Amino acid sequence: MRALAAELRKAITEEEARNKLATYYPETGPLRRELYVKHMQFFRDGAQHRERLFLAANRVGKSEGAGGYEATLHATGRYPDWWEGKRFDKPLSVLVAGDTGKNTRDTVQRKLLGPFGNFGTGLIPGDDILRTTAKSGIPEAVDTIQVRHATGGQSRIVIRSYDQGREAFQGDEQDVCWLDEEPPLPVYTECLLRTMTTDGIVMVTFTPLLGWSEVVKMFLQSKVA
Repeated sequence: MRALAAELRKAITEEEARNKLATYYPETGPLRRELYVKHMQFFRDGAQHRERLFLAANRVGKSEGAGGYEATLHATGRYPDWWEGKRFDKPLSVLVAGDTGKNTRDTVQRKLLGPFGNFGTGLIPGDDILRTTAKSGIPEAVDTIQVRHATGGQSRIVIRSYDQGREAFQGDEQDVCWLDEEPPLPVYTECLLRTMTTDGIVMVTFTPLLGWSEVVKMFLQSKVA
């Protein structure tokens, strides 16, 4: 019996490692989605609003459980049955970013792919990761990810960081931008421009460590108004 239980635990662990995305927000159990009221509201708001901010304390699941989770759904097209947020019906161009190149590698990249050398254990299911390209100048950092989409096509995820400057965010149109950690206003504005002609969305997830900044003010004053 103990051997059977051990094998079952091993099988569950291996399945979760292969498709971690499917383990999020179950219907029942101690992590059932009805307990994540703010996350569910954040997702639903995406159906109506092009710009969203998840402003919260550290370690409450705003990055992986909100921004990273939704970005992965859009890139893969693997929307759960209960999803009430924004939906796309085609492969996408997705831009994700953090504050510095090394921090983005250790947070955003790791959440999406898993640890370097063990890609496929993050939010993007391993079977859906078709190819990654290396970022120059930062060991173990990834520049782009090609992702299998549910329609049969391929989505492209580009990884950037704020310390590259606004110029790094210029160029191609984007369908989705996920900015983890508070962006400088010029970077945020550039992401809005990149999504303007695609009916795209911009998601921001951060703890307000910079206080009453321009980005925080823009969202909170708009909310009050």
